[in-house]
Amino acid sequence: MTPNLNSKVTLNWYDYAIFVGTLVFSTMIGIYYGCFGTKQATTKEYLMGGKTMKIIPIAISVAVSHISGNLLLITVSDVFRYGASVWLLTISFVVMGFLANFVYLPVFFKLRLTNIYDYLKERFDTKTRMLAIVFYLIAEILIFPVHVYSSSLTLATASGFNVNLIAFILSAVCVFYTSVGGFKTVIWTDLFQFGIIMASIITVYVVALRLCGGFLPVWNTAIAGERLQVFNFDVDPRVRDSFWAYFIGAGALFAANVACRQTGAQKFLTLAKSTDLKWSITHTVISMSVVHTLCVFVGLVVYAKYENCDPLTSHMISKHDQIFPYFITEIGAGVPGISGLFIAAIWSAALSSMSSNLNAIAGVIYKDVVYLFFKKKPSDNSGSGILKVIVVVIGTVCTCLVFTVEFLGDILSIGAVALGLTQGPMLGVFTLGILFPKANPQGAFYGMLGGLTATICLTLPTKYYELSGLIKYRTKPLSISGCALINQTLTTTNFTSLNGTVSFQPPSIFKISFYYYTFFGAIMTIVFGLIISYMSKSASVDRKLLSPLIYKYLPEECRDEEKVPCVSVQKPLQIGD
Repeated sequence: MTPNLNSKVTLNWYDYAIFVGTLVFSTMIGIYYGCFGTKQATTKEYLMGGKTMKIIPIAISVAVSHISGNLLLITVSDVFRYGASVWLLTISFVVMGFLANFVYLPVFFKLRLTNIYDYLKERFDTKTRMLAIVFYLIAEILIFPVHVYSSSLTLATASGFNVNLIAFILSAVCVFYTSVGGFKTVIWTDLFQFGIIMASIITVYVVALRLCGGFLPVWNTAIAGERLQVFNFDVDPRVRDSFWAYFIGAGALFAANVACRQTGAQKFLTLAKSTDLKWSITHTVISMSVVHTLCVFVGLVVYAKYENCDPLTSHMISKHDQIFPYFITEIGAGVPGISGLFIAAIWSAALSSMSSNLNAIAGVIYKDVVYLFFKKKPSDNSGSGILKVIVVVIGTVCTCLVFTVEFLGDILSIGAVALGLTQGPMLGVFTLGILFPKANPQGAFYGMLGGLTATICLTLPTKYYELSGLIKYRTKPLSISGCALINQTLTTTNFTSLNGTVSFQPPSIFKISFYYYTFFGAIMTIVFGLIISYMSKSASVDRKLLSPLIYKYLPEECRDEEKVPCVSVQKPLQIGD
């Protein structure tokens, strides 16, 4: 199927009405929760929704906040280039659900924490907690501009408007409704935005499927193009899309994101009962799997349309990550409203991630930075006002960083690397505390630093080799036989240069699949942490700070809850603090 290389998308009034309506409705939700009812007047209401949230809204909110606009675009692109093996991310969602349900969140939930970094203070010490907070804040503040800019660029490309103007409007709307409405606004806007995302993906898939002749021709085309070779059980960690890369590597990545990161864990901790926690995590896994599976099917349709004319090789796009928006421009010319719905979906995914980040960051800064400047504990009403100010300030700073992306384009990779570098050590230090009773404060602190150093030594040279063209991932077959308006000789030359050999080959360790980065950082943190812990003085630990999974391995006096628990040498945990 040959694409129309001369097609252009034209946004009509109904397209603008769809995505502008998304912003207006999200803002109205913020105004409702900020001006009516309890008005989010206390810190408990503002950060935790009064701990009265329900299973399904929390599950969907967590799911949609981890489905960024980038993920929607990249999944389709990945299917086009590397095949449907990216569907195995659903396996990593299941791993994430298991770890969250049985290892990490039950401990946080039982302690009634509002800030998961309080756990590190009680399990280890203040120094370890503050290091984790620094990791978290740097990563979140750097990743915020990525969501805003990439989502704004989608509309800017289609409409011709200035990308910075669009980014400012998008950021301003998000900061406004998040600051005014607090946690409940984040949850209910996420629910609305999830509906927009689902409607967009399903609509695009149905329309595109009809244009491509139906499900069976698309499926057969995918088989012929080797796009349905999903399962690869090669244990070599250099294989980009092996089953183990998703099961182990991506599983650790999502576990770190959802269970060991304030942005994800905070939402689950607002539930009232432990049974609600288990069901909410289960629904989160299902929701993420459904959205991801639909995106994979859209990727197969995109491949069916461009099987004989790769848009990148034909110079219609500059990067393969642009293939989904380009696909929308192809079908959007003949289907009213689909372009607007697609842009609304990308914006909804970005808004969800941004609002969740802002609310979580505000809580962490209030508790661990601003709170320290008060000699007397602020009242709940004053605390709520301070939190709103923090959201505005942090939102303003992050919005200003968006304007640097245009001139410092590599901030995109900097943001991604910052998040990747910190996730491994964070997962490692929480694992040390929850599963290893012998781990002590010295081991935790220096283990995090060791994990960070090891991850830097792995990722930075890898990125250098990738940028130098010395490391390339082999794609599935790409064809240009159906392109009528390109220079065939130039294209053939490009393919030859991509597949050519070079004399220098980077060491094998730098060819490890990027999916393993978080797992690698976590393992190195645990290894360094245990070695240092065993070399230094150990301390007894309160059983409440450990996962129930290891209770049977504890000394006899610590196993039965009816008996006296293990004595902690640290100060008693301030429940609900």
